[in-house]
Amino acid sequence: MTRPISVQLYTVREPLAADRDAVLRRIAEIGYRAVEPYDPLNDPKGFRQVADDLGLSVSGTHAGALLSREPAEVFDAVATLGTDQVIVPAGIAPEQFTTRDGIQRAADLLNGLAEQAAGAGMRIGYHNHWWELEPRVEGRHAIEVLADLLAPEVFLEIDTYWAAVGGADVPALLGRLAGRVEALHVKDGPVVKGEPHTAVGAGVMPVPEILAAAPDAWRVVELDECATDVFTALADSHAHLTSLERS
Repeated sequence: MTRPISVQLYTVREPLAADRDAVLRRIAEIGYRAVEPYDPLNDPKGFRQVADDLGLSVSGTHAGALLSREPAEVFDAVATLGTDQVIVPAGIAPEQFTTRDGIQRAADLLNGLAEQAAGAGMRIGYHNHWWELEPRVEGRHAIEVLADLLAPEVFLEIDTYWAAVGGADVPALLGRLAGRVEALHVKDGPVVKGEPHTAVGAGVMPVPEILAAAPDAWRVVELDECATDVFTALADSHAHLTSLERS
């Protein structure tokens, strides 16, 4: 694996809103060499300048705004950030993943966005929660049905924690989705809805097996909620993942 470990900036959304540059500096000081923004329209030029100065690349960006704003505006901002991976993280109703017709509508939406993205030199990805895993459609997790209906250029960013919460054997799922998964959200905790996350390595997730099942995917650390100091958790997560690389 040559890609650096990334961090989803939603993890630090509150301190980021107070002092973006200081937060990015602290992330770089921990040892991260990549970040995944969640609001590409928020001063992309300024963000890129600070990231460049700190040696931080942009692994990809979440872009929920694609479903509410003019796509060209979003793609311009993403280009400024310096990535071509534009990830839809939310905005498709959970109930759509309970039937094949609903999943087909979700696929049609993502495929249509992918066509527009291609014109801007971008690629569209989809990020899951638990509601794409809990429903079984035709005997499989709904996200597996979705994967079959997506255009070849659409990739998946599998949130490994929410996949586990949704009932998946995550390494096995990644094996079945091989070739479609280009990024992983690597997170840890008790695998219980509503409970805060922990540093990677401090919970019950089978992290080594997950990473081995998708060795070429971006590894993006995220803690949606954290019961401890979030920067300590990010540092511990980075240390754990780095130790796994060396073992």
